[in-house]
Amino acid sequence: MLDYVLKLTRDPGGMSAADVEALRAAGFGDRAVLDICQVASYYAYVNRLADGLGVELEEHWSDEDCTLTRDEFEALREARRAGARARTAEGPPP
Repeated sequence: MLDYVLKLTRDPGGMSAADVEALRAAGFGDRAVLDICQVASYYAYVNRLADGLGVELEEHWSDEDCTLTRDEFEALREARRAGARARTAEGPPP
């Protein structure tokens, strides 16, 4: 899922049906794929809107609160992949 969102964010024109199929292969259904796409797209939209208008973060938010380190990102990605592998090993729900 994170690979899909990263690609959608950084290279939206490069998305293809294969990206959606990768989500399905990881166990996501059509509704989940739509939700993932909509959430990622919404955040991209809102961030560009805020950046375009020069909106600043509220004072109580720091850059550190809004940023993942590479290690934190990689740990999240690996946890997601492990979860997808576990779901695939379990098979479809009854």
